Amino acid sequence: MPRRKAVPIKEYAIAAGLLFFIAWFIFLIIGIARKEEIARHAVKDTQAQLTALDERRVTLQQNLTDLSTDRGQEAVLRQTYGVAKPGEEVIIVVPPKATPAPPPLPWWKKALNWFEF
Repeated sequence: MPRRKAVPIKEYAIAAGLLFFIAWFIFLIIGIARKEEIARHAVKDTQAQLTALDERRVTLQQNLTDLSTDRGQEAVLRQTYGVAKPGEEVIIVVPPKATPAPPPLPWWKKALNWFEF
């Protein structure tokens, strides 16, 4: 039986160095992927905030255009503080009384109605 050749320690050192380099490279890739995911979520959150701010800007712009007229100022004062001009009175709108539903017909009256009696 032939003897095996002894592997020099230099080859073990090179293999260990390559394994260390591969592990370090994988660690760096995982870190970059994590940062990319955080950045992607930040972009989505920022876009949602931008949309909300744009909607608010439109609402505020509309409020400013309403307040720029005398009629708009008067409407806001009336709505906010419940004021009225001298001589104006409060109008209370009363809903109509609900009429009760007629009682349900018994089966025999329904049958007579079907025959048109």
